[in-house]
Amino acid sequence: MQYDVQDISPVERKIAVTVPAEEVNAAILATIAIYKTKYDVKGFRKGKAPATVIEGTFRGQIYNEATTDLINYHINEILNTLKLTPMSRITVDGGQLVRDEDFQYSLGFEIAPAFDLPPYTGLAVDEERAEVKDEELAEVERRILDNHATFKVLAEVRQPKDGEMVTVNFGAYRNGEVVAGIKAENFELPLGQAQALPEFEELIKSLTTGQSGEKDITFPADFINSDLAGQTVTMKVTLHAIKAKELPEMSDEVAKKAGFDTVDKMREAIRQSYLENRRQLHKSTAQKKLLDGLVQGLDFPLPPSLVEDRIDRLVKDLEYRLDRRGKNLLSLGKTMEQLREEFREEAVQGSRAELLLLSVAEKEALQVSPQEIDQALNRLAVQTRQDFMELKRYYEENNLVVPLKDRLIMDKAMDLIYSRAERREIDPVAPAAAEPEAKPKKKAAKKAPKADKAE
Repeated sequence: MQYDVQDISPVERKIAVTVPAEEVNAAILATIAIYKTKYDVKGFRKGKAPATVIEGTFRGQIYNEATTDLINYHINEILNTLKLTPMSRITVDGGQLVRDEDFQYSLGFEIAPAFDLPPYTGLAVDEERAEVKDEELAEVERRILDNHATFKVLAEVRQPKDGEMVTVNFGAYRNGEVVAGIKAENFELPLGQAQALPEFEELIKSLTTGQSGEKDITFPADFINSDLAGQTVTMKVTLHAIKAKELPEMSDEVAKKAGFDTVDKMREAIRQSYLENRRQLHKSTAQKKLLDGLVQGLDFPLPPSLVEDRIDRLVKDLEYRLDRRGKNLLSLGKTMEQLREEFREEAVQGSRAELLLLSVAEKEALQVSPQEIDQALNRLAVQTRQDFMELKRYYEENNLVVPLKDRLIMDKAMDLIYSRAERREIDPVAPAAAEPEAKPKKKAAKKAPKADKAE
């Protein structure tokens, strides 16, 4: 086997391969031998059919498999010899093996560019000191009390208000007909928590106990239920009861319900949890500063597929976050091409950071063991409530183990850069005042399909 390497660009390689006829014939015969022991041929005992009969019976499959096996063998041999690691899928341009003839084909793929690593040890970086304020701890306690609150039905006949729970019957009507799935009886809804459309809550808050009312409500154009998006319905509601929230006093009993022995132990556990989270947050922020500083001075060509794959992930992440808010990509009013272009610079910088960390890992001979990969998969399985073995099998069958290994190696490289940095502890920085974000609208009858059974 002979090959010739062509540098198409700093990040692209093409390899022309020529396989002599002798090796071609050997590959075909090896595949025929496998078929001879693997498959039955009518008129012959298994494994006893002549090679010519096997070849004639399974010719198409044999030649396809022989071609694929030979190419894969050469790919591994060539890449190991040249010490090249493809950053993209390998494209193969060639035909099929033919007996007694040389076989020629070409391989094309992208590689990481060569670049000089900048100094990455002894870098200076500011890192905030981890602190927790008493008011933050008090807010956690308030949420714990809120989780153990009880609701008491009010005898007073009045209109409900935010912070209270209401029990209602409701139904949506269009042209006098009930809208399927938007109807429930004795439906409990906490007011003021954005669990329903604002117009629906306004209708409820306009009623007094025992009173009925109706109002035309238009669902948002990006409503999660596409059948109702942009549609106007008449919502009819009957208010049955108002329940006021009653918070318990903080006590050891409440602490036990929250999983702690005493109030003091609960407060200390909350404080330590806050501090640890802050330490990790400030560490991540410092690491990002270090990485951004290293990447800022780099300028080298990138494998196009590396950038495009990262853009794909950024778009998918955006799609996921929008979906959690009941929206979709169409709600942004932009084409896919516009979205991808907006993400391009972020993807370019992220790709350079990835290559830099992989280069640091290679220089420092960092490794990831099979046990570390299993540990990472086990953590993911716990987080996503999946079976570990099924998740591992999915990663193996979908060629996701190598990307996972790369991520773990990059984490090690980042930790190494961070550990060798000159970290200066600074006082916590007050968070900048953020503009209020409009809360995503949610449909009032989000849980109504389950309540339909009450009819």
